[in-house]
Amino acid sequence: MAPRLPRPRRFDAYAASAGLLGGLLLWGIGLGVRPADEPVVLFDGRWPLLVPLVVMAGCELLRRAAPRTGLLVGTAALIADTLTRGSLVTVIMYTDLMYAAVLYGPPASARRIPWITGLLTVAGTVVPFALWRVPEALLIGVAVGIVSFAPASTGLIVRNHREAADAALLRAEQTALLAEMDRSQAVTAERSRMARELHDLVAGHLSAIAVHSTAALSLDDAATTRQALGVIRENSVAGLAEMRRLIGILRDEGGDTEPAAAPTLDGVGALVDGARANGLDVTLDAALDAGPGSAPRAGPGESLPAPVELAAYRIVQESLTNALKHASKGTVRVRLARYEGALRVEVTSPYGDRDTPRVPGSGAGLVGMRERAALLHGTFEAGPAPGPGPAGGTIWAVRATLPLTEGDLA
Repeated sequence: MAPRLPRPRRFDAYAASAGLLGGLLLWGIGLGVRPADEPVVLFDGRWPLLVPLVVMAGCELLRRAAPRTGLLVGTAALIADTLTRGSLVTVIMYTDLMYAAVLYGPPASARRIPWITGLLTVAGTVVPFALWRVPEALLIGVAVGIVSFAPASTGLIVRNHREAADAALLRAEQTALLAEMDRSQAVTAERSRMARELHDLVAGHLSAIAVHSTAALSLDDAATTRQALGVIRENSVAGLAEMRRLIGILRDEGGDTEPAAAPTLDGVGALVDGARANGLDVTLDAALDAGPGSAPRAGPGESLPAPVELAAYRIVQESLTNALKHASKGTVRVRLARYEGALRVEVTSPYGDRDTPRVPGSGAGLVGMRERAALLHGTFEAGPAPGPGPAGGTIWAVRATLPLTEGDLA
C-alpha cells in the first residue's frame, strides 16, 4: 500500500489557489517572462507554460506538509518553465517553496539548502561571465540569487529567530516549573516545621494531663487526686496558651501581633522543673564528659547560634515528654555541653520493666528530633543502651550532636 501524503494546511491551499489564479490571469492576457525568439524557449506558444504553472501550484500544497518533496518537484517544474515563455507567478511560487523548505523542513535541509543555493548563485555569476565576457552575463547570477539564495537565506533567518524564541519560551517554562517546585518544597518544609513546633509545644502538656488524670482516676486518695488535678490544670492552661500563641502567629498577617521569641537553652532549667512537677526524677548536668583525660568545655550558658539553641531545647523537651510517657522508675539525666565546635545533647532514662506506656505514642517525636538535627547537618540517635556505673541495667538514650560553625549551619 502506497504511503499517503499528509493533508495540506489551509493557508497552503489558499496560497496554491491564489498562485494558480494569478498565473491563469497572466496567461489569459498573454504576458510571459521571455520573448518567443529566445534560444532557451523550446516550447513556444501559450499552452505549454500551463503545465509548470499547475505543477508548481500543486507543490504549494506541500510547502509545510512535505517541504522537501515540494521543493524537488517544484525545481523540476521551474526547469520546465524555463523551456517555455515562462510565467512570473511560477517563479514567485518557487521562491515561496524554497523559503518554506528551509523554514519548515528538517534541520539538515535547513543547513544545506542555503549553502547549495549560495554556490549556485556564485557559479551562475562567474561561469557565464567567464564564457561570454559581457557584463550582461552577470544578470544570470543575480537572477539565480533572487530566485534561490534570497528566499533560502530569509527562511534560515526566520527559522533561527523562531528556534531562539522557542528556546526562550522553554527556558521560561522551566524557570516557572522550578519556581513552582521551590514553592511546593517551601510549603512542605514549612508544614513540617509547624508540625514539629505543634507537637513539641503541646505533646508535653497533654502527656502530663493524661498521666495525672489516670492517677487521679485510679487512686482513691483525696490528697493525691487534688494534687493530680492541680497538675492537670497547670498543664491544660499552659497548653492552651501555647496553642493560642501558635494560632495567633499563623493567622497574623503583619499586624501588631509579634511572634514570641524562640526558646533558648536558658529555658532548659524551666523544662526540668516542669518535668519534676509532673513526677519525673530529673537531673541537669552543665557539661558532657569529653572523654578520658580531657576537660569538658563550657556549658549552655554561653551564646550559641539561635537555630542550635532552638533545636537543642526542643530535643530536650521532647525527650522529657517521652520519658514521662515511657520511662521506668529511676532518674532521668539531661546533659548539655559545647565541645569541639558542636553542642552535644544527651538525655537518658531508665528502660524496661514496663509492659505498656503511660500514654500511647505515635513516633512523631523521634521523627521531629531527627529532622531538627538533620537540618543543622548534625547527628541524632535514639535507642536502648547499656546503663553507666556498676549497677548497669538498660537505659533509653537520646544523643544529638549539633554543629556550631556557620558552614555547617548553611
